[in-house]
Parts: sequence; C-alpha cells; structure tokens
Amino acid sequence: VVSTQSTGTKELEILIHPEGIVPVMGMLKDHTNAQFKALMEITANDVPGREYRFELVYCLLSHHYNSRCIVKTYTDELTPVDSLTPLFKSADWGEREVWDMYGVYFAGHPDLRRILTDYGFQGHPQRKDFPLTGFSEVRYDNELARIVYEPVEVAQEFRKFDLDTPWELFPKHREAPEHLITEGGEGDKKE
Repeated sequence: VVSTQSTGTKELEILIHPEGIVPVMGMLKDHTNAQFKALMEITANDVPGREYRFELVYCLLSHHYNSRCIVKTYTDELTPVDSLTPLFKSADWGEREVWDMYGVYFAGHPDLRRILTDYGFQGHPQRKDFPLTGFSEVRYDNELARIVYEPVEVAQEFRKFDLDTPWELFPKHREAPEHLITEGGEGDKKE
C-alpha cells in the first residue's frame, strides 16, 4: 500500500503498487472487517506525461457494511498487471474493456480479447495519443453487398483555436441581414 485517503463522499481510497493488487484485493474481499465482495467496475485513466501513464481504478462494494472502496494502481504500456478474475468473476469483462480501450495487459486473464471494438481494429481508442478520426472508417457498400474498411480521409485540416482571444481569429463569415443594413454601412441597426 502506497497511500490511503478518504474521499469527499467518505469512501476509502487506496493507492497500491501493481505487484500487490492480488493480495490487497484478496484481503479486502475476505477480511471480516472489510468484506468488499463485489467488484463493481474497473476503469483506467491515461496521463501520457507520467512515467506510468495508466492509472487503473477498481471500485469495490461491501454489502455487509454498506460501504465502497476505490483501489488504484498504475502501470505503463509494457508492464502487465495481474488479473483479478480468480478473485472476482466480474473482473473478466472489466479487464477486457480496459484492454480494448487502453491496451493495458492483464497477466493470467482467461480470455483477454477485444470486447467493444472490432477484432481487426488497430490501436486503443481511449488513449490520449489515439487520433480523433481513427485510422479507418467502416461503411456498408451496396455494390459489394458487404461491410468495407477504408482509410480515413480528412477533407480539411483541423482548426487550431487560441482560447485566449477566440473572437479575433474568426473572419467575417456572413453578411448582415438586409433589415439590419443602414445607409451608414453594414451592421448598424435601423431605428
């Protein structure tokens, strides 16, 4: 255990080293003073600037004590994290989702394959470095009578906005309506 804290909603939050995930989660599940027997969800956060860019978040529920616990650990693109499927059956789909969306590998998972994207999908779409348009688009072709994959073609470059002065960057993109045009010029209101 690296650190513990209580959140604003009085939930226990525990940050642990990745190698301690199975023993700590086993203790939280089986200890008589904890009894967090339900793994509600597994998710991840991607922070590319960190040495360990992925933060794994496990949300546990104790029905006996009516309390919740959040367990967090960390990893990078290459270091696997031990699977919790032997402890919690609900970890199966949650770990598959994190694998599919973020590319975090879970060692010892019985069936680690894509669950939300197509099997031929390249990359992991929830990573911060994944392009917004993706790499390919999927569409149905009536002539071929099947689904086809094509590389994405962007018709125009993405715009870059300076959020400090957003209105100064836009050109006049439309003319004023006629009822607002006066003899003095465009944009003056009639009185």
